[in-house]
Parts: sequence; structure tokens; C-alpha cells
Amino acid sequence: RHAHPDRESPASYNWPGQTGREYAFGVYPFDTSFQPLPGIYIYARQLSEGDWDPIYIAQTRDLHQRLEGHVTLADAIAQGATHIHAHYCTAGQGARHTEEQDLIHRWQPVCNDVFQS
Repeated sequence: RHAHPDRESPASYNWPGQTGREYAFGVYPFDTSFQPLPGIYIYARQLSEGDWDPIYIAQTRDLHQRLEGHVTLADAIAQGATHIHAHYCTAGQGARHTEEQDLIHRWQPVCNDVFQS
């Protein structure tokens, strides 16, 4: 059984953005069920020494569905993703977009590059 994000503390990881701000994310298996709340998620590949490589970064109105992004879970897994990193963000779409762009500009994930204009 996998821990539900609100019942137990997941592993965590701080992702620094281009601005230097750090964002704290929980680290979850892909089959985790999230509440239908807005947030940011990262499909990531686990590396050695506890490091992570982001495959895709997106913000969504509903972490339970994660449908706003262009990249599917299958796409991310095909690129090597092993986990989903996520956190709830109820500060509004503007705040989610700012955080998403800060992280994308710092990390330039392989699956985001395809969709950047």
C-alpha cells in the first residue's frame, strides 16, 4: 500500500528554480491518489545519491487528474521517469504559472522542451 499524501509524510525534495527560490515537493509513486486541488507536479527520474532529474514540470488546477499538461505519464516513463513529485498550491493560477516557469527555466526538462514556444 502506498501512503496517501495527506496521511503520512512522504519523502521530500527541494527543487531550486532559476530565481534561486526553492520549492518543497513530496516524492510519490505514480499510483498515488491526490486530492482534487491545484498544485505543481514533476515527473522525475531518480538518480544515485538521492538526486533527481526532472522529465516534465507542470501546474494544474487538479492534482488528482493532472490533465492540463501536454505530456502523459506514459510519455514521462518512456523518457525515464520513476516518480512523481508534487505539492498543493492554492495561491492561484498566476502563482502556479510563476513557479512552473521558474522551475522549467532552471531545469529545462526534456519533455517540456517539446512544448515551449
